[in-house]
Amino acid sequence: MTSFRRILICLILGPWLSACTVHTIDIQQGNVIDDEAVAQLKLGMTKRQVNFIMGTPLIQDPFHRDRWDYVYTLRPGNQSKITERDRVTLFFEHGRLSRIERLEQP
Repeated sequence: MTSFRRILICLILGPWLSACTVHTIDIQQGNVIDDEAVAQLKLGMTKRQVNFIMGTPLIQDPFHRDRWDYVYTLRPGNQSKITERDRVTLFFEHGRLSRIERLEQP
């Protein structure tokens, strides 16, 4: 009779336990880079104007004060790898925006 009970318990609890899953959240890191904000950037803008449009950069290297990096990554909770990357690097000369580089990786 005990083996019958074990089989019955497995038949009842098996489908119920298989429905239990662990929920994992999406992990977003860095600056969310808005295409409209990047389109507003114009060469010759001051650092203050760029900061107003884009926000504070993720990376401000003290050794390269005229370079600001905005980096964004997304890793969905159900995956182990980063699925979305976006990076905008802004270069300044004499306090004015001189070059914009963008690297998008799907």
